[in-house]
Amino acid sequence: MERLQIYADLLTERQKIQNLVSGNSLAYLWDRHMLDSVQLADHLPEDTVSLTDIGSGAGFPGLVLAIATDIPATLIESHGRKCAFLQDVIDATGAPATVANTRVEAFAAESGDKTVDILTARALAPLSKLCGMADSLGARMCLFQKGARWQEELTDARKGWKIQHEAYKSRTSADARILRITHLAPR
Repeated sequence: MERLQIYADLLTERQKIQNLVSGNSLAYLWDRHMLDSVQLADHLPEDTVSLTDIGSGAGFPGLVLAIATDIPATLIESHGRKCAFLQDVIDATGAPATVANTRVEAFAAESGDKTVDILTARALAPLSKLCGMADSLGARMCLFQKGARWQEELTDARKGWKIQHEAYKSRTSADARILRITHLAPR
């Protein structure tokens, strides 16, 4: 909890000069961002080796999960200033995480045949695009946080993808779901 507080303090301070989260959500930092992220830990397999978080932004959910679970995480973020913030939090908290200042497509190309263990994303892209990213990274399993339109996104994604999934209710938003995708293949 202490390391998450350090993270929260750094975020609050840096938000004054850099737009890391929407201004009105900072007042609800613990519920809106921290708890929303840490709830994914309940859906991680026991044999989880590592996490890869795409579009990490201010570190939700990937950096929070790395701090809360001590599972090593790779945080993929294309904006340099956000990467600098993420690295500052890693340095201050000792989180088992590394930052990749690149786009997902470039990371996938650089990774070659390597596969991603657990892939996470929050507020990044529609599910159909996330499926393409997950496929390019060879993700073993995905945990995607989706809002009220999650069913519509799932229906749309199924037009191009075969998806085995489970949908779990979010603890922080009645309409939101955590999609745990265990099998993904293009149609």
